[in-house]
Amino acid sequence: MTETSDLKNEEIKIGVYTCYCGGNISDVVKCEKVADALREMPNVVVSRTNMAMCSDVGQSIIEEDIKSKGLNRVIVGACAPSLHEQTFRGTVSRAGLNPYLYHHVGLREQNSWVHGNNPGEATKKAIRLMLAGLAKARLLKPLDAIKLEAEVHALVIGGGVAGLRSAYDIARRGIRVTLIEKTPFLGGRMAQLETVFPTNNQAREDLHDLIEKVTQHPNITLYTSAEMVGYGGYIGNYEVQIRQQSRGVSGDIAEAALAACTQEIPDEFNYGLTKRKVIYRAYEGCYPSDPAVDWEHYDGKPLDIDGKEVVFENTIKTFDLKVGAIVMATGFNPYEPPKGDYGYGELPEVVTLPQFIRYMGFRESSDELTWNGRPVRDIAVIHCVGSRHVAGVHDPQPDGILNNYCSRVCCTAALHQVNELREEFPQLNVYDFYNDIRTYGLEHEAYYKEASQNMVRFLRFHVDERPEVAAAPAGDTHPVLVKGKDYLTNGLEIEAAVDLVILAVGIIPNPVPELVDLMKIPVGDDRFLLEVHPKLRPVETPVPGVVLAGTAQSPMNIQESCNAASAAAAKVSALLAKGQVILEPFVAKVDLEKCDGTGKCVEVCEYEDAIAVKTITIDGKEVQRAVVTPANCSGCGNCVSACPNKAVEVQGWEVAQFEAMVEALAMEVEA
Repeated sequence: MTETSDLKNEEIKIGVYTCYCGGNISDVVKCEKVADALREMPNVVVSRTNMAMCSDVGQSIIEEDIKSKGLNRVIVGACAPSLHEQTFRGTVSRAGLNPYLYHHVGLREQNSWVHGNNPGEATKKAIRLMLAGLAKARLLKPLDAIKLEAEVHALVIGGGVAGLRSAYDIARRGIRVTLIEKTPFLGGRMAQLETVFPTNNQAREDLHDLIEKVTQHPNITLYTSAEMVGYGGYIGNYEVQIRQQSRGVSGDIAEAALAACTQEIPDEFNYGLTKRKVIYRAYEGCYPSDPAVDWEHYDGKPLDIDGKEVVFENTIKTFDLKVGAIVMATGFNPYEPPKGDYGYGELPEVVTLPQFIRYMGFRESSDELTWNGRPVRDIAVIHCVGSRHVAGVHDPQPDGILNNYCSRVCCTAALHQVNELREEFPQLNVYDFYNDIRTYGLEHEAYYKEASQNMVRFLRFHVDERPEVAAAPAGDTHPVLVKGKDYLTNGLEIEAAVDLVILAVGIIPNPVPELVDLMKIPVGDDRFLLEVHPKLRPVETPVPGVVLAGTAQSPMNIQESCNAASAAAAKVSALLAKGQVILEPFVAKVDLEKCDGTGKCVEVCEYEDAIAVKTITIDGKEVQRAVVTPANCSGCGNCVSACPNKAVEVQGWEVAQFEAMVEALAMEVEA
């Protein structure tokens, strides 16, 4: 491979390749004319076309030309650089050429796809774009990738199913993992379910199998009641600070403390339907099995334990970790309807689906379904509560944002629960009010078909004509009336008298503003953490080495959360497995002879610790100079524009290269 030496005296020999892209480009652009025009340009040794340059055949042509014709620069006009720039860098590298002596021109997205109705002008534009690429190629310099030593250690934030899955998958690849969970117990939202679709497995049995794998794996260190409060460094070398609260109850007095405690609060595990003590276990069989003190609600009063007054104290400890990558598995919350919405919070017979699932989990089994002591014979289910909100119809959230996204899992979850109810209580009548049924998963449509066969009465409403839920008149046969128009029957007015209303609520992200601010992770319009690209980089954030897992990123069911967690684990493993992180060299570089340490570059830099003015020694003298930390630099170029001495350049995208490209774009091109 060509080393990063001075190539000023080497004759520039450029290979130019225009791709048909299987017709995506050639159906509009006359690729042969482009190749002919470029063939006449200075320094161009060869100019070819091919149906698919990215194919094995196309790449072989480039490799052979480099070897046989002595090419030392290559440009390809093809699809988007984000798709195949790395492909062609690998091609030229295999032929012995420095991979950064390659330039990619996007002819598809920038030209043929937007000018399909004007082939003549599209061809001229293609020539201009290729000329600009050629102008830059003449000024390309060989670069070396940035190589950083990396801690073979990952931090996973969140102990729900996604965090557990990600931690286990990373650990079994031989990488150390520290998993932290903010609450005293593992399991997250999955622990609150009874059965899961589409397997109908017992949720906590599957969860505990995964917890056992995690807790017994020698590469995993686990901290509950812990959160990240400090963060610094860069990919491969993050320095984080963890703060952990104590459980407060030692094993030898745990049972006595549980028995002695009388202070109670609403139990969040059961969504407030029951109460629990402030010294508690989340649920039967939870992990860790030792109880914990709820420090937020503990009143600090002494308890009489074995004749002694005991006051529990929260002994908080902090410790530092060095990790190479971080997995954000911070989870979700079920949507909480505002008071009065569909009667929620005003009518005791209106509950959310998560509440009802918990009720079915802790209720005493009997031959009859009851609610508030009275039998339940008729149920109404209402979909899209907290999802697919429409401006002017729904009120925004307290932060002013509408939940206009689909939460994806609610429809199937509601139908799954309805089918279980009909199976256990065949005489139960169910009215299902929906805007749309979206059972999008593989074979999930079977839940809808089963519900139809179970005689569930489906009634379709329009989003601007939502059902109304009101208390029934005194002495009525049922406590609640649900009224609405059914557009399956051409807008027929329907009134259903029911004993219970179940709101199929959506998913909202678990708010983590402290982590977002600390780590500078972008948040989408839906408030979920934002990936770089949903298809090309689906679990990566713009912060190098920080990846997303599960519902921290978007609404997902359990299967999808586990798949996303495994994808995050694969990304982390690929980054850290070799103990070295390799980054692109397109970062700022300072010419120390021109720099006089004004600090203007630091003022405009938006990336923490990317560039700083430091005292260094040059020719035996201590001077102030701008110093770049490549791992933190994004190559945005703000510093280039701010420097009064033109002492900063972005490697691979220098100002002279831009100027040459602009001049080429302005050239006269024949039709």
